[in-house]
Amino acid sequence: MRYKLLQEGDIQVCVIRHPRTFLSKILTSKFLRRWEPHHLTLADNSVASATPTGYMENSISYSAIEDVQLLSWENAPKYCLQLTIPGGTVLLQAANSYLRDQWFHSLQWKKKIYKYKKVLSNPSRWDVVLKEIRTLVDMALTSPLQDDSIHQAPLEIVSKLLSENNNLTTQDHESIIVAIAPLLENNHPPPDLCEFFCKHCRERPRSMVVIEVFTPVVQRILKHNMDFGKCPRLRLFTQEYILALNELNAGMEVVKKFIHSMHGPTGQCPHPRVLPNLVAVCLAAIYSCYEEFINSRDNSPSLKEIRNGCQQQCDRKPNLPLRLLHTSPDLVSQEATLTESRLKPVIVTSNEIHVEVERNNTANQKMTANVGNDSEPNLIDCLMVSPTCSTMSIELSAQADRILGCYVEILKMLSDYDDWRPALASLLQPIPFPKEALAHEKFTKELKYVIQRFAEDPRQEVHSCLLSVRAGKDGWFQLYSPGGVACDDDGELFASMVHILMGSCYKTKKFLLSLAENKLGPCMLLALRGNQTMVEILCLMLEYNIIDNNDTQLQIISTLESTDVGKRMYEQLCDRQRELKELQRKGGPTRLTLPSKSTDADLARLLSSGSFGNLENLSLAFTNVTSACAEHLIKLPSLKQLNLWSTQFGDAGLRLLSEHLTMLQVLNLCETPVTDAGLLALSSMKSLCSLNMNSTKLSADTYEDLKAKLPNLKEVDVRYTEAW
Repeated sequence: MRYKLLQEGDIQVCVIRHPRTFLSKILTSKFLRRWEPHHLTLADNSVASATPTGYMENSISYSAIEDVQLLSWENAPKYCLQLTIPGGTVLLQAANSYLRDQWFHSLQWKKKIYKYKKVLSNPSRWDVVLKEIRTLVDMALTSPLQDDSIHQAPLEIVSKLLSENNNLTTQDHESIIVAIAPLLENNHPPPDLCEFFCKHCRERPRSMVVIEVFTPVVQRILKHNMDFGKCPRLRLFTQEYILALNELNAGMEVVKKFIHSMHGPTGQCPHPRVLPNLVAVCLAAIYSCYEEFINSRDNSPSLKEIRNGCQQQCDRKPNLPLRLLHTSPDLVSQEATLTESRLKPVIVTSNEIHVEVERNNTANQKMTANVGNDSEPNLIDCLMVSPTCSTMSIELSAQADRILGCYVEILKMLSDYDDWRPALASLLQPIPFPKEALAHEKFTKELKYVIQRFAEDPRQEVHSCLLSVRAGKDGWFQLYSPGGVACDDDGELFASMVHILMGSCYKTKKFLLSLAENKLGPCMLLALRGNQTMVEILCLMLEYNIIDNNDTQLQIISTLESTDVGKRMYEQLCDRQRELKELQRKGGPTRLTLPSKSTDADLARLLSSGSFGNLENLSLAFTNVTSACAEHLIKLPSLKQLNLWSTQFGDAGLRLLSEHLTMLQVLNLCETPVTDAGLLALSSMKSLCSLNMNSTKLSADTYEDLKAKLPNLKEVDVRYTEAW
């Protein structure tokens, strides 16, 4: 039978005669309250009939208890314990046999723990100490008590023993680790013990203890740990363990097998905490590489000071735009001549770092406007000068370089698992790396594989994480685009990212506008080189009137006509424009209803047969149209009423309609697969008067949001939804 270990205030007993009278709040971690009788007579382990009963008033130290026994003599009171203490005996009576046994095992445990604490606090012979540790571990494993502290208490004793004795041999280390290994199967090691394990991993990475003992411990940490912030030494131990695996002969192959063992043989990892914990370990390890690099420079200005334009730590000048250059002997030799004129760039040297500070009136005016703002300058803006001058030359130590290589390789491994990729993309979307890492060419070049995996994944939840996590903040899309700090190619990865985003739900004016404002040059350059995705982007910009400037439009047209694929797609665009003008020419019916079971192709064929510039009411109810038909619907300029009842029209189509059909007044979405993600886009359709969302996946919060943002909305149907 298993028992719960007594905690503070758990024992509530009386002595001998009154089983229903309980002692209140009598336990602390060190003392057991006792009753001090005035007329207690003790003889041969028996209590006289005149023994008084009542509450215990004074405390008894657990270490003072000489013996604990269950009363077993004939006619002994029921459910009683006998405690032998210096100067007498105390009898405790419980309400039932289970409670009595719980007290008995708990008191025995407390008594023995204090004994081992005393014995192991002053070790003399380590062979004896090792024997006592094994006995302590066996006691914890065989105890009928069921409590976390049963296994944690021996670990804490051993942890304290190791922290106070630093002169142990390697053999002693391994013997102690092997002795306590059974306790670590179901318990996290205490902080001091983690530090001891870290030291062992660093000093003896090839020891068999690392593989045989530490592996199940680290596996348990990764599977069950909920927050490394509360126990950072667990994270450090995991980090050192993985580095120790990397030091074995097979190196990263051993690490790869370990990662695979954490994922499991199936396509879905059964442990949801493994990936977040592995990513946390990787991020901490990568950060430590650059933290050590920064701290290793004594008199040179820090990277933060360099980004702020300071030549010396004591020199606090206004922020200036920076251009970070590769290390070059020519730059070093030119330093003296460059500083002679204020009109010329100033080279600030910092060991392996050279920073060119560009001084000009425009930059000074821009930075003057930011005076008083304590926020750190955007490193990405500082570096986006040219692809050839976009990174810093950072020379890490050999150890830091090995750590960086190991943990970036682990991130690559994690990105290869399909079930882990969505969560990994979400965790990395905020770019949780130090700015020094983003400016380090080796790091961004190695991490490019992970970003490429995100860009190749067709799932929207994955490739959407390439974009910034919020407005005004750069994402991986910006970093690896031409001109970004991480771009080391001619735009191949950028084209791949644009292709996957355009193929998803990002074929919108907003996305095209952002490309036109920030990346029009790279798009035109890649289109000039025959990239089909970029050719399609330029055609869409012309089709949706994204570009207002006539000269820019003519330049785009010239770019398209310079290649065969561009010329062909531009001709198709011109044909569509002519058809669109014919379609939008005033004339045709004002009302139109498609037959049931019509498809997207049927709708496209019908709309291409004549002009529908007067069409105001279109019913597609009970047809088989999908979100794909939205591309044809947005070409109807007079459309005011649209019925999509019981169709397969979804969120992607709603987002497109909300951008183009801003004059729509009546919309029926009854029994369509739309969700909050698409319905929220309707908030931009200010002309909506009637909206039917019956039997959709509308939530109450989204409904309240729509009511607040649609002032003209008068008729709403939300039956059979969460908002009903």
